[in-house]
Amino acid sequence: MGSLPDVYADLIAEGEALDELVRRLEMRHWLLPTPAPGWTIAHQIAHITSTARFARAAATDAAVFYALTEGATDDWDAVLDKALQPYLAKPPDALLSCWRAERAAAAEALAALPPDHLVPWIGRKLPAAMIVSLGVMELFAHGQDIADALGVRPERTDRIRHLVTVGVYNRDFGYQARGLTPPDEPFRFELIAPSGRVWEYGPAHAKQKVTGPAVDFCLLVTRRRNRADLAVTASGADADRWLDVAQAYRGSPGPGRSPASSRRPDTPARA
Repeated sequence: MGSLPDVYADLIAEGEALDELVRRLEMRHWLLPTPAPGWTIAHQIAHITSTARFARAAATDAAVFYALTEGATDDWDAVLDKALQPYLAKPPDALLSCWRAERAAAAEALAALPPDHLVPWIGRKLPAAMIVSLGVMELFAHGQDIADALGVRPERTDRIRHLVTVGVYNRDFGYQARGLTPPDEPFRFELIAPSGRVWEYGPAHAKQKVTGPAVDFCLLVTRRRNRADLAVTASGADADRWLDVAQAYRGSPGPGRSPASSRRPDTPARA
């Protein structure tokens, strides 16, 4: 889940960093296509606004949460698409205001709970601090889509530790999304943080090992880059196969991104 209570401050800081990227955009920029098929920058902000609303409801009113996410176990993608529509209908300035309000309310509601307090989520209850870590993942992934649309490179910090932990913790999601059986053998993860620290997970002598820059690992598990474009490497057949299916979130994996070498410069990757 990441260290505590750092995850709460880091969620707020990640939100502010993305806010800084979009707050001065002109109207035309909100309509720019992002690598996610059919999604503009406005779609991306509408989506993270709706997921912040989910998090606030999970922390404050389970009945509201279940109403907002009805049908999620059958078609999570459809629920997500429905949830963003009311926000997407707003003009950019109103959408931005809604996002700021929802992310602040979600952070406040989650911080009011003990970190290990279980709250409802999709398919299972999760500790409040894990929901906050998932919020960091949302901001990283959809912020990357926005940065790609704008042609800028986000500055990454050790705040991504929370997303790394989610990616390790949810190792099996990629298999499950494809109807595959996850391997029983544990993995070792050794990842280099933006600060240069080494983050380690799993048994030290595991035969299956994943290593590389933590930023690249985050791009991999959020499926924002093809493995061919990343410096993440694997030792062991199962670990190597995992690099093809890795994802830290529930729902359809989609087609993923094609390698940069196989795309025309003017052709966006697909998520």
